[in-house]
Amino acid sequence: MTTVIAVDLGGTNLRTALVGEDAKILAHATMSTPTSGPSGEVITAAIMAGIEELLDTPGGEEVAAIGVASAGPLDIDRGWVTHSPNIAFPVVEITGPLTDRFDLPVTLINDARAGVLGERWAGGARGSDNVVYITLSTGIGGGVVANGHLLLGMEGNAGEIGHVLVDTRYNLICGCGYPGHWEGYASAKSIPGFFAVWREENDIRQTTFDTFSTRAIFEAARANDPVALAFMDVLGQVNARGLSTVIVAYNPEVIVLDGPLARYYGEIVIEHAEPYIDRFLTLPRIVVTSLDGRAPLLGAAVYALDMAGRGP
Repeated sequence: MTTVIAVDLGGTNLRTALVGEDAKILAHATMSTPTSGPSGEVITAAIMAGIEELLDTPGGEEVAAIGVASAGPLDIDRGWVTHSPNIAFPVVEITGPLTDRFDLPVTLINDARAGVLGERWAGGARGSDNVVYITLSTGIGGGVVANGHLLLGMEGNAGEIGHVLVDTRYNLICGCGYPGHWEGYASAKSIPGFFAVWREENDIRQTTFDTFSTRAIFEAARANDPVALAFMDVLGQVNARGLSTVIVAYNPEVIVLDGPLARYYGEIVIEHAEPYIDRFLTLPRIVVTSLDGRAPLLGAAVYALDMAGRGP
């Protein structure tokens, strides 16, 4: 049986997995993404250590390729992660060092682009040729399949939907340094800051929940706290602007939401955004992933298999 090693490099966690051709994960491991050290080489070294561990597990002897999914932006030609707002180092070299170390084909793809491939292979987008995958996590990212083709763009960064403009009122600064971006309002990292600005504008003095915690804000909304629900309405409008842009740009049949924020609170996100989404085009199905965070890993695996000519 052909297997592939998949790596999912995120701003918070670094995950590795041994994946079979049937989309079954045979072995996996998770560690915190390194955030300190002299250079991005500390992340490259951590990836290598995770791969070496998997090569020693049953099925590791059949590995045909290594696929790495990473938070972007990417420099596909060089095989680097470059200036990612969610990774601690300006450059993380991927494909060159891994190819030299393991003598296997190595591919690099943005984690959200990998996510859409994973959902088409084994998740909620199976059978769909027009799909947008959106991850609501430390940041916001997207992956697009249009008419059965994965959109990559000039440098592999097509689908950076977290950086579409959704607001010119509050002008909150995104992690990338620009104002008004979707990620700067509605990512798990940014929501408490958005709440603080909204709270001050509305002169809300007291709350019953921890306003510095995204989880606490959503749990309060789930418990029908009136302040949290009022904020969810405003957040829903912001999310609707992002989703409306995605719909008119790509005309998808289905939008799959993933990332911790979507997996824990997807029903709240959809409930408060859907009434504000533009109906200029047909509203697609909007669903929460069923893959429990595995979509980028599976997508990295299927992309690596495809590039090695061994795809399912």
